[in-house]
Order: sequence, then structure tokens, then C-alpha cells
Amino acid sequence: MTRRTLSLLLSIDWLLFGSSVALVAAGILTMNSFTSENYFFENQLIWASIAIGVFFVLSFVDFRFLRRTTVITTLYGFTILLLILVFFFGDVVKGAQSRFDFGAFSLQPSDPAKLVAILLLSKYFTRRHIEIANVRHILVSGFYIFALFALIAIQPDFGSAIIIALIWFGMVLVSGISKKHLVAVLLIGALAGVGMWSFVFADYQKQRIITFLNPLTDIQGTGYNAYQSTIAVGSGELLGKGVGYGTQSKLQFLPEYETDFIFAAFAEEWGFVGVTLLFILFALVIWRVLENAKRGASNFEVLFGVGLATLFIAHFSVHIGMNLGLMPVTGTTVPFMSYGGSHLITEFIGLGILMGMRRYNRTVHRSDEQNEVIGL
Repeated sequence: MTRRTLSLLLSIDWLLFGSSVALVAAGILTMNSFTSENYFFENQLIWASIAIGVFFVLSFVDFRFLRRTTVITTLYGFTILLLILVFFFGDVVKGAQSRFDFGAFSLQPSDPAKLVAILLLSKYFTRRHIEIANVRHILVSGFYIFALFALIAIQPDFGSAIIIALIWFGMVLVSGISKKHLVAVLLIGALAGVGMWSFVFADYQKQRIITFLNPLTDIQGTGYNAYQSTIAVGSGELLGKGVGYGTQSKLQFLPEYETDFIFAAFAEEWGFVGVTLLFILFALVIWRVLENAKRGASNFEVLFGVGLATLFIAHFSVHIGMNLGLMPVTGTTVPFMSYGGSHLITEFIGLGILMGMRRYNRTVHRSDEQNEVIGL
């Protein structure tokens, strides 16, 4: 092993990597079954191996080139193009036209779109840090993100659309934008919603919205999955039923246990003790991401780390709330655990970029951002 390779390996945050891999392992074990075929288990092992390999490759890259406006605009434009093309060439799965099917694997553009949103907002807010209090930056940044939000929402993939919106909101909160202006914009949106509820929506539309927001009001219909999920979580009790022996998931009372409801499946098999360990692992991931962000070489790296943490927190919070019947069922995965290659590789790409940034975070002064190419 050369001295350079050793230096690069030492630059990796091994606590962050280890916690992430532990979450992946928890998800893979939850997909395992001792009584039937292990299709999800075996496939996820392959995707995990690829994702970890991508992580290490990206950890050795100098990502200062991402500060360039041409790079960011190209990524953004290409993402918009993919989200448009999916309506013409995408595969329809369970009513949503949200992915390209290539036979051996599929690509869901909404997953990398979340990383692109983080990079775009990091660039935008970095270049506007002097005049960031101007209300137009809420509107302009919101316009960029709304384009992604709308294209994803009409697939329809409401879960990913909500995550995109939460990424924008989280990064706006730490960007230095005037909180008074932000509150004003949010109040206008809320008043518009109230007006539509009072004067636009018909009674049957209101009922659909109520059922969507509180699925447990219709446990024989749209709330069935959420109801089965709460049963699975509660039946885990203290120590769980054991790995591979979750009856709600393995006997298919709980649909989509490997993706949308993997937390419930995990809680059933591992119990309260396992769920506590899961929360600790996730807290470690968020802590290490934010610690690396704090040491960023410029505002761009800092904002990227904050955006990445926001992505993970948003996914985790929405998924847990959905599994406990506290939030609408939107088909949101939990980071590192849920089945699927697109989201898993995207998450490790995010961590890989963060590790690549970590390599130069102490060698570049924050004032270096003034030398960046003029931004968006």
C-alpha cells in the first residue's frame, strides 16, 4: 500500500461509514427469510456492494470542481431532462411512471435529483451570501426546486416530491435568508390552502385529503397498509420476534415490507431494543455528516453537508411517521435500509462526495469562495 493510498484511507470518516453500513446490514437482515425465497435479500447484497464501491471511489476525488456554475447548471439541466423523459420512456409500476427499466436494473431519476437539488442550493446560497436577506432569493431558489418538485409530483411520486421540498426548506433555514420573509411566504401559501379548502374543493375531494392525511380513518381501504404497519411495530414488543420471523411482513399482511414499511418490519423482528439501536446508528450518521460539514473549506461544502443531513433526516422522519400511522403513506424509503439500488447508491454517492470534500477541508480558507466562477 502506497503512502498516498494510506493517507486517502485515513481521511475517511470511518465512524460515519461504519454506522451507514450497519444500517444497510439491518435492512438486509430484515429482508431475510428462513421460510421462503430471499430475492430481496440477495439483490440488496449486490446493490450494497456496488454502493460501497462507489463510496470509496468518490472519497478519493477532489470535488472543488462542483463549485463551477457550468457543472451545476449542467447537472440540473440533465436532471430536468431525465424527469421529462421518464414520462415518455419510463416504466409504470403501481400507477407511477417514475423509473427507467433496463432489464437487469432500473433507474429512478427522483433519487439523484435530490442530490442535484442539494448541490444547486449550495451553489445558489453560497454566491448570494452577501445579499441573502433579499426576499427574491426565497422565490428564485424556490422556483428552481419547484421545477423538480412538480415533475416528480406528477409521476406521481409524492414521497420524493415532499423530500425535495423539505430539502429546500431545511437549507433555506440555515442559508441566512430573512426568517420574516420566509414566514411571510409560508403564510401566503397557508392562506391559499385555506382558501382552496373553503371555496374550491368539493366534499368528496376534502374526504380524500382527510383520508390521505390520516389513513387510519379508513383501515379497510387506503389506510390498510398503515394499520398493518402499526400492528407490526407494536407486536415487536421489547426484544422482537427474531430475524426472519416477522409474521406481519413475511406472511404478507404488511405489503411492501422491504421498502415503504421496512421500519415496521424491523421493529417487529428486533423489538424496542433493536429500534433504539437503530435510532442511535442514525443519530451517529447525522452527527458525523454535520461535523464534516462544519469543517467545510467554504460555504459551498458547509451547505452541501447540511443539505445531505437534511435529506437523511427528512427521509427518516417521514418514513417513521408513515410507519407509525402519524403521517400520510407516501411511499418514502428509509435511508440505507430500504430495498432498491437507486436510493442506496445515491445515498453513498452523497457520503462519497462529503468524504472527497473532507480531504481538502483544512487546506482551503473560507475566503477562497470569492474566487469561484460567478454563480447562478
